[in-house]
Amino acid sequence: MSELLSFAIEPLDAARGNLPLLVCAPEPGIDLLEAFAELQPLVERHLLQAGGILFRGFEVAGAEAFRQFAAAFGHPLLNYEFGSTPRSNVTQGVYTSTEYPAHQRIPLHNEQAYTLEWPMKIWFYSVIPAETGGETPIADSREVYRRMPARIRERLVKKGLMYVRNYGNGLDVEWSQVFNTEDPRQVEAYCREHAIECIWKDDGELRTRQRCQVVARHPVTGEDVWFNQAHLFHVSNLQPEVRESLMDIVEEEDLPRNVYYADGTTIEDALLDEVRGVLDECTISFPWLANDVLMLDNMLAAHARSPFTGKRKVVVAMAQGHREVLG
Repeated sequence: MSELLSFAIEPLDAARGNLPLLVCAPEPGIDLLEAFAELQPLVERHLLQAGGILFRGFEVAGAEAFRQFAAAFGHPLLNYEFGSTPRSNVTQGVYTSTEYPAHQRIPLHNEQAYTLEWPMKIWFYSVIPAETGGETPIADSREVYRRMPARIRERLVKKGLMYVRNYGNGLDVEWSQVFNTEDPRQVEAYCREHAIECIWKDDGELRTRQRCQVVARHPVTGEDVWFNQAHLFHVSNLQPEVRESLMDIVEEEDLPRNVYYADGTTIEDALLDEVRGVLDECTISFPWLANDVLMLDNMLAAHARSPFTGKRKVVVAMAQGHREVLG
């Protein structure tokens, strides 16, 4: 890389704040991976302040080059363990984004905030932008925390959260895919290690329960962030007709996923509707361009997916695992 090249960094939309910061290639034909040595200092200076950086206008030579770029930041890429949505492996440490139907919207969330262990870094690579829609909206999790009404924040923090998942039965991802094993003993060992309650039901399927954080403190910046997926896991996130149909098929305790207060009592629909309203207020959206790469600090920035038409391919890498210890 020529020493004469320099990379400016500025907000993508200054009116919305610094998330994401934009780094554009100063001229055509610059390879993202080859520019790593010049880009890394920008990331080190700005990622923790902004929460996310969008690299635009660079050449990216496919999923393997993307994998090498993400891995170059110094942390081994993570496998998608205890995942909640269907994904496919593209290359080692690189996965498809959530394989939900194109018409479905995926709400804002921090990756794996429904458990006690998550990646600190996440990268998205836009291989093929959608014909329409298909954005990956983001939001500053510090801003979500600040805007969340104190009565909601205090109630949820005081009572805590318990995520309940039922796998398989044609309604959700099979446990063998979630835990990457066909061996129930390995599932049980994983659950013991990660403070997950593991229950084998009479039909041979699996139910898990786990008590998790509502907010979290960033281990480097010390800032409090809104960090949970209650609004996404809760049955109120389903379309009314889908919720009604599911409740006709299974008992509430057998729903594919749900979330309760930590003591097992029901979380009010209206409370989570207010949470969703705050998330909507904080949402920042922009269209993908081919070869865009977005790097997020997963605790400082949440992400989502908009519905789309046409062919869309966005792949994901994650790194730097962090484990929370509940008090």
